[in-house]
Amino acid sequence: MTVTALRRRVLVLTGPTATGKTEVALALAERYPVSLISMDSAMVYRGMDVGTAKPTAAVRARHPHALVDIRDPADPYSAADFVADADRAVTAALAAGRLPLLVGGTMLYLKAFREGLADLPPANPEQRAAIAAEAERVGWPALFESLARVDPEAARRTHPNNHVRIQRALEVYRQSGVPISRWWAAQRGSSAAERLAVRLTEVALVPERRNALDERIGERFRAMLDGGLIEEVAALKARQDLSLSLPSMRAVGYRQVWEHLERGSDVDTVATRGAAATRSLAKRQLTWLRRWSHVTHFEPAPAGALAARIAEYARLEIS
Repeated sequence: MTVTALRRRVLVLTGPTATGKTEVALALAERYPVSLISMDSAMVYRGMDVGTAKPTAAVRARHPHALVDIRDPADPYSAADFVADADRAVTAALAAGRLPLLVGGTMLYLKAFREGLADLPPANPEQRAAIAAEAERVGWPALFESLARVDPEAARRTHPNNHVRIQRALEVYRQSGVPISRWWAAQRGSSAAERLAVRLTEVALVPERRNALDERIGERFRAMLDGGLIEEVAALKARQDLSLSLPSMRAVGYRQVWEHLERGSDVDTVATRGAAATRSLAKRQLTWLRRWSHVTHFEPAPAGALAARIAEYARLEIS
């Protein structure tokens, strides 16, 4: 079974959190020969299942997902890692005569896959660890001020709460002596179209009513707590090699539960804080999507009906 008229194409299904992307991707996989490739910065980590709404093992046995459970939470995963891994997964899908379907809401990963990355110095674990230790001593606001002094342009383009980006910018500057903004301006990596000789068809699930999404986020986070998220984070915290300095433990939901375990707050408080953090994530995701006029929006709907609409739009045909 092959998909006609889709040679050298990649279908991308994105959108803010809690809009049903996984369900729609699975509905597409039931009808069409697609290879599912996760585009989620938290699903890459093993042992982080409840808080990522990761598809169950049974679901993944029926419909395998590339780039799920490929890293230990103690081992940071970057956008550059994603591009390299996604390139390999796309190439393998195309070689098998299947349609690569990237699904997830990590917008930085999508931008990096589509446009390429700046040719930055490689990660320096020692420097990164030193910056994390400095953050523990003086706090991230002080490190953001330090970044603003050495690289005002990078600071302007970085949210003060984006600790991963602050850490990477300082790491590059301290390692190379060159502000990361100069690296950004000097060179861009090749686009997906250039690297893989593919054409991207990008669709996003974007609700017209934001309040409906906010309600769904609150309900879903409470369901995660009821489904064992606190116990999942407690097990991760007990490992001793994990901390809030790691990207995995700063993932939305995990950070709030970690802090709940340290502070001893009640469940209602962590539910409120976790839902608020998730709504902030959705807001950032929607901001990315507003900048991308080439991405076609679909109103979230039951998975089967929406999959049929997306398939018609993307001209998927089974032969």
